[in-house]
Amino acid sequence: MVSCITDCIEKPIRLCFESVGKFVGLHPWWFVTLPLAVSAGLGGGFYFLNDLKSNDIVEQFTPKNGRAKVERRFFQETFPQIDSQFSIIRLNTDGVFASLIFSSQTNILSVAALEEIIRIDGEVRRITATHEAQQFVFSDICATVNGTCNSNVMLDVLDYNASNINLVNITFPEYCYSEFICIRMGNIIGKVGVDHNGVVRSAKAMRLFYYLQESNNTLEDAWLQEFVDLLSNVSTSETEVSYFTSMSRQQEFEKSTQSVTELFAITYLLAISFSIISCLRFDNVRNKAWVASLGVFSTAQAVLSSFGLLLLIKVPFVITVASSPFLILGIGIDDMFIMISSWQRTNIQDTVPKRMADTYKEAAVSITITTLTDVLAFYLSYGNPFGSVQSFCLYAGTAVLFCYFYNITFFGACLALNGRREGANRHWLTCMKVPEEVPPGRSKVYTFFCVGGSYDHNTGTEEEHPMALFFRKYYGPFLTTVWSKALVILIYLTYIVVSVYGCLQLKEGIDLRNLALDKSYIIQYYEAEKTYFDYYGPNVMLAINGTFPYWEESKRHKLESCIVQFQELNFVKNLSTSWLHSFEKYAEEHIKNISSEGQFKRHLYEFLDHQPMLKQDVNITNNDIAASRLFLQTVVQNSTEKSILNSLRKTAESCPCPLLVYHPTFIYHDQYTVIGHITLQTVIVATLVMLLISLVLIPNPLCALWVAFAIASVILGVTGFMALLNYKARCE
Repeated sequence: MVSCITDCIEKPIRLCFESVGKFVGLHPWWFVTLPLAVSAGLGGGFYFLNDLKSNDIVEQFTPKNGRAKVERRFFQETFPQIDSQFSIIRLNTDGVFASLIFSSQTNILSVAALEEIIRIDGEVRRITATHEAQQFVFSDICATVNGTCNSNVMLDVLDYNASNINLVNITFPEYCYSEFICIRMGNIIGKVGVDHNGVVRSAKAMRLFYYLQESNNTLEDAWLQEFVDLLSNVSTSETEVSYFTSMSRQQEFEKSTQSVTELFAITYLLAISFSIISCLRFDNVRNKAWVASLGVFSTAQAVLSSFGLLLLIKVPFVITVASSPFLILGIGIDDMFIMISSWQRTNIQDTVPKRMADTYKEAAVSITITTLTDVLAFYLSYGNPFGSVQSFCLYAGTAVLFCYFYNITFFGACLALNGRREGANRHWLTCMKVPEEVPPGRSKVYTFFCVGGSYDHNTGTEEEHPMALFFRKYYGPFLTTVWSKALVILIYLTYIVVSVYGCLQLKEGIDLRNLALDKSYIIQYYEAEKTYFDYYGPNVMLAINGTFPYWEESKRHKLESCIVQFQELNFVKNLSTSWLHSFEKYAEEHIKNISSEGQFKRHLYEFLDHQPMLKQDVNITNNDIAASRLFLQTVVQNSTEKSILNSLRKTAESCPCPLLVYHPTFIYHDQYTVIGHITLQTVIVATLVMLLISLVLIPNPLCALWVAFAIASVILGVTGFMALLNYKARCE
């Protein structure tokens, strides 16, 4: 019964392909010219390639409609940035900036090192950029606080005089200008040594920021490019300097596309070489070098046509798609070898249409299974929340379909034409007729280059390839011995154990360094950042969403208890910035009654009028406090981004007050919340699809189960061993 159910689908497919093969064998030139014409027409879609490139890192490599993106929208609408009161910790995005990290093996706070830092800082501030015949410097486009450029605290404290380092006492991790204004120093100086009073005595690194206004992208980009050009040629003797800008990540990521493109020619050359070598025969008639080359060309046509079609219908082209031709090439060559192998098992004495019918009949199920499993796996994975993965799956799945189409049309036609040549016993290169047997008196050179057409007269098929002979006559029997089976089982069990162990070690998330070439200047910046600023994490925004009775002491206590819960997390330092704490301190010192709504609001307005920076943390709409926010200083040395993100969100959800947590980096860290179950879901779907198709198309159900089991084993092994090689599960 089971055999009937599966065979009733598999058999019609074979018969259908038999008819197709015969038709292709009768009219090969139709199936050469038609695919070429289709490829030429659809290839016109590449005209739109530059317009449809979509390589924005945030858009394509973070979850679409991820939670952090929703939270970012809330913070942007509720706490809009005030250009005249710039604040780094209050940025809802990464901002527009340039950054320098100076490092020293001894002490970055030495007079000599500081003089070098101040010199380079001056060069940066004097950078002149040009746009539309207009020249401008940093001070023309800088982010401002009360009308002056946002400054670097360390240099301000020193009054831009390196010798003043011996006259000032800089405290760490917090340095206070005034009663209400304190600066977090953890992201400004790194690897700090302090005395018993918390005064800085030494440091290994210093970081400077140059933030720009976000009003004119063209001006900002021009200045940032001049910054990169300057720093790429800067020379230092006392310090090592690394640099970065807000556009560097995107620029360097796009540069990496060029390196991928350069690999195409090499890859296709290797593929053609491998295919030709695999199909080479010493027989000058049975040699299939041209067939192999045209098989690779058929795959290239599939890529051209599929990509062109999707570009014509305006599907975005993400850089991840650029790697799919390598995969399609492998699938196409695999199907090509299946068809060549099937052809070689046909009877040489039969006509070309008959041989093509037999070839298609035998190869039908194999190449159909390959295509269906790949296409369904790709198209089902289109439901992935990452734009880069969606684009890759859509382009790759469509390319596999075209690869299938061109294999049974264009490549089949080439195989038929080659069959005509072989049937006429013509030379593979010159197409001249050659003798099957060596004529008397001819040299060995003539025999090697000008004789061919032999075949196995017992079977009527081509002579068996030495590699096929090896596997049939030696490897197959060797593998079926008892001790070989035992050894294979032992190796397989070891493989499974190691793979499972690797899967348990699998880490998730995006590593931004992987978005740039290894030689990129931003890699040095990332390394310096990791080395010297690996302890203090971001200042996370904590928003009280909606109206809240701040004037009721009991409610404030509840809110305070929630804040304490956050501060008790092992990655949160007791260094919060809170407008409410500052206001309570102000009310206490100035003996202000804030126990009623009217008094609370009146005194709050007075307080905020004198604290414009804190005013950004309170959203007052229609005389009501619609929302407010405070900040939590995190540390990341002993915690992962995943644990920080999840713990902060869980703590916010457990509080009786309506709280939201957010930081711009959460946009990237949102990967952690979805990539685990997405990976598992993809593996399960791929295995089930393979099982279903195998059960339908393979007559023997037990064989179908073993095929699906083998696929699952491969997926397990790839995942486990990649994890052991320290690769993360990510969407890059």
